[in-house]
Amino acid sequence: MLTRFMSLQEHRQAIDQLDEQIVRLLNERTRHVLEIGQIKLKAGQEIYAPHRERAVLQRICRGNPGPITNAGLQAIYREIMSSALALEKTLVIAYLGPEATFTHQAALKRFGASLRYAAQQTIGEVFSEVSKHRADYGVVPVENSTEGVVTHTLDMFVDSDLKIVAQVVLRISHCLASRSARSTLRKLYVHPQTLAQCRGWIQRHLPRAELVETSSNARSAELAAAEAKSAALCGELAAAQYGLPVLERDLQDNAANATRFLVLGRQCGPASGHDRTSLMFSIRDEVGALHKALAPFRRFRLNMTKIESRPSKRKAWEYFFFVDCDGHSDEPKVAKAIELLGHHCSFVKVLGSYPNSE
Repeated sequence: MLTRFMSLQEHRQAIDQLDEQIVRLLNERTRHVLEIGQIKLKAGQEIYAPHRERAVLQRICRGNPGPITNAGLQAIYREIMSSALALEKTLVIAYLGPEATFTHQAALKRFGASLRYAAQQTIGEVFSEVSKHRADYGVVPVENSTEGVVTHTLDMFVDSDLKIVAQVVLRISHCLASRSARSTLRKLYVHPQTLAQCRGWIQRHLPRAELVETSSNARSAELAAAEAKSAALCGELAAAQYGLPVLERDLQDNAANATRFLVLGRQCGPASGHDRTSLMFSIRDEVGALHKALAPFRRFRLNMTKIESRPSKRKAWEYFFFVDCDGHSDEPKVAKAIELLGHHCSFVKVLGSYPNSE
């Protein structure tokens, strides 16, 4: 038992003993995880289970007496689960690259550092890698709280059989990174999305800098690292990747700036009790069609958290609608609402049901 009268050496000895117990218990926990993995593989089930992951993280936080924060405890357990997943199966996570982008950061937040990551050049390539079983899961951006939806991600769902199995909400914090002093900067490398999210700061603090648009935040950092009197607006992960000192942080105009990412897989998990369902549909060309299509959500008191429209690209003036609602597609009222939706639509497709954990 710890008291204020223990000496430094006694504290260290106590820590050594606790470390031995922690290592033993972690290995014992991992052996159980590996046995569960074998049972799942024999049953043809997916190894990664977002609903179970959510339940574990919630349980450990409920029983956390401190002083470790819940966020710190979740980060520790993320890596514990990531290590176990890597032992169960060589999981490959495809993501919209390159390395050190915010999508890479979101993938690490969801899966931890122990798995294999495969950067892809386009969102379409992420879908393709998972569809062709070259990757087990994919991570793509779908919307930003400042700039709105990533339309290419929505468009990819039209012809894809992949499912949304989880989501990641990542706070987006941009920084100014350079090896030169801010007063000497003449050129600023910036991705178009980052530019849109930091335009006010740039106009106030670097109005005379030449703006050079890049393909990614990581590319911005790479170019700035190779050129004097140049800087990048990027994330801290990208700055660290290319050895750029961070001159200023939190430059985004909206303090609540966040991006939502989707985890793509081939099979959805069961209901967790707090889920979201994403679906898409196309309505018939008639008066009041959209009103009729949305009526089942109101009838069954399902909270719609999002609706977006996209041109179908198959017929002029025909649109697909993308909707997120609370609940799991296996739940009776959600299933019934989707069934009634089909009565008013020419096309309905469930994109996935997944834990609404963030």
